[in-house]
Amino acid sequence: MAGPSVPATFLLKDELDIVIPTIRNLDFLEMWRPFFQPYHLIIVQDGDPSKTIKVPEGFDYELYNRNDINRILGPKASCISFKDSACRCFGYMVSKKKYIYTIDDDCFVAKDPSGKDINALEQHITNLLCPSTPLFFNTLYDPYRDGADFVRGYPFSMREGAKTAVSHGLWLNVPDYDAPTQLVKPLERNTRFVDAVMTIPKGTLFPMCGMNLAFDRELIGPAMYFGLMGDGQPIGRYDDMWAGWCVKVICDHLGLGVKTGLPYIYHSKASNPFVNLKKEYKGIFWQEECIPFFQSATLPKDCTTVQSCYLELSKQVKEKLGKVDEYFVKLADAMVTWIEAWDELNGAPAAIANGSA
Repeated sequence: MAGPSVPATFLLKDELDIVIPTIRNLDFLEMWRPFFQPYHLIIVQDGDPSKTIKVPEGFDYELYNRNDINRILGPKASCISFKDSACRCFGYMVSKKKYIYTIDDDCFVAKDPSGKDINALEQHITNLLCPSTPLFFNTLYDPYRDGADFVRGYPFSMREGAKTAVSHGLWLNVPDYDAPTQLVKPLERNTRFVDAVMTIPKGTLFPMCGMNLAFDRELIGPAMYFGLMGDGQPIGRYDDMWAGWCVKVICDHLGLGVKTGLPYIYHSKASNPFVNLKKEYKGIFWQEECIPFFQSATLPKDCTTVQSCYLELSKQVKEKLGKVDEYFVKLADAMVTWIEAWDELNGAPAAIANGSA
């Protein structure tokens, strides 16, 4: 019972925005030109708004700096992180497209084992347009891929699958490690290409990385808030993981799927582990409280929209994680502000009846 095939020429070019946070000129786009040029780019400039960011000619883009964020959101701009790549989520908010792909500016085109350039965007689109299987694990991984199917014993009632909300891609070369692992494995590089996509099972959390990520903005966009990180905050480098924990709880509640695996990008450089350790220090301790919290979090049945789920989750964050540190009270308030700002720019939410594909 194979799922729908996605032709290589099907680009969704009018339905997808590419969001890029940056502090530097975007020369890396030259490598991505064959794959990205048909798309609209939303560039979120981090740091000094007076600095001019150069974008290669021929790309269709809009660029927002901190002054723009303050102008558009007013007092609610306080929910957007400053001097941290978490500012990218502003691009999710102002987009008007159904799908989002986000990538870091130190990520290049990877090659598959045959030496062919990987069109990461095409694979993400394939992932998002095919169903997920969160309720029952298929031992051949994604049953909707060519050459695969549901194995013997897979319930026929579940083979329709669920809508896919998130496609989480991986990286060759520099792995996505925390600072302590970087320090003990400074030269480690990932050269292992695993040709697989799988659905993360319902009830299972994962550490989401924002450097190679696509999602259905209409299905899960309001939950893709990367929190309060960076300048003025006691923590950094947990922005994408925080969003991933929230997103997975809400996807599980609404019957939506999250895929991980292909596509790969080439992560070109490791960030400074000592700088990273300073940013991550509190998070290394706090995650031991956060993860059990999200593992046990439940949402009431009357939460039928992403917004209502997220606001309920913010209440639980304040009540339970607020006891861990005052920061989580501030973060919970920012979660509410984020939803208010999202709704002001995007209108009232629609209920998601179920995640059936």
